[in-house]
Amino acid sequence: MSVTQQQVLDALAKVASPRGVALTNAGVLSAITANDGKVFFSINVDATEARAWEGVRAAAEEAVRAIPGVTMAMIALTAERKAGPAAAAPPPPHSHSHGVQPAAAHKPPQSPASPMSKQSEIPGIAAVIAVASGKGGVGKSTTALNLALGLRDLGLRVGLLDADIYGPSVPRLTGIREKPQLNDDKKMIPITRFGLAIMSIGFLVEEETAMIWRGPMVMSAITQMLRDVAWGTLDVLVVDMPPGTGDAQLTLAQNVPLKGAIIISTPQDLSLIDARRGLAMFRKVNVPVLGIIENMSYFQCPHCGTQSDIFGHGGARHEAERLGVPFLGEIPLHMSIRATSDSGTPVVESEPDGPHAAIYRAIGAKVREQLQGATAAA
Repeated sequence: MSVTQQQVLDALAKVASPRGVALTNAGVLSAITANDGKVFFSINVDATEARAWEGVRAAAEEAVRAIPGVTMAMIALTAERKAGPAAAAPPPPHSHSHGVQPAAAHKPPQSPASPMSKQSEIPGIAAVIAVASGKGGVGKSTTALNLALGLRDLGLRVGLLDADIYGPSVPRLTGIREKPQLNDDKKMIPITRFGLAIMSIGFLVEEETAMIWRGPMVMSAITQMLRDVAWGTLDVLVVDMPPGTGDAQLTLAQNVPLKGAIIISTPQDLSLIDARRGLAMFRKVNVPVLGIIENMSYFQCPHCGTQSDIFGHGGARHEAERLGVPFLGEIPLHMSIRATSDSGTPVVESEPDGPHAAIYRAIGAKVREQLQGATAAA
């Protein structure tokens, strides 16, 4: 059953806002996207009103989920401070919030004092690790998938979350075309492929759909894919992060206690500069850096086996030594890795006895060893 924007608006018209009018008349709704049973929009208010509107966001999400045919709803509360002194902002017009508003007026928000105060474990998942890069185009998603498969080959129960909201690659890398189903608790069931539990925003939208989302929508989507997915029991959840050091990275770090982050870089200086930024960000939010991987470390001719250092060689190793973090390994630029990725049959799965699968498994062994060490230390 197709869900229309008008159906969503009709449902939201029954939700009251703190401004004394229906939500649809409060002037706070973004454009509504309703496609294939999936609904996305945001509620945009001033930061001084955020507490009063959080309950409205929850009520709006409940109203949308109740529409026949809706399989998923992502509703974000965008709270931005407008220009001008904060003291000039008027309080909400109703008087029933006296139990909340004075507290907000007389003490600062708690998030700056403790940005990690909302962290909580995901039931059933022993360790969550992030695979990140400072910039795009370094083969991060390919590495994340093959690393997850390498960990699988070591006997671990592994999940893969594609958190690259703007450019999800995992559907193409895995050849997955179907949509996730919901269980009785209205949680999405991850799609199983190659022995991995896999979830991606790319399963929910068409491949050519432009994800023109503001930061809060990105944060809401990542939170839902962490919390509203029936992951089951996993030893490791590998999270393929978008490139950079933005909202997605901070959301993940503040939402769950990460066991560590892995930085992907090519050997060239331009990539290493951005890798340093990514590493610094994780350190700033107290996430252990499990190590650096040098991807496209060298080009290996498929005919004669000759190695050519197209992007230089060894830059990531030297950077790891300089920064005092583990160097996890080198992955070559090779046609079979590219071809198997494009075809949806990753090299660790399609060529398990080949040299490239062995590299990913060796990196996975180092990651597992560090996770075991961290658990023992804890």
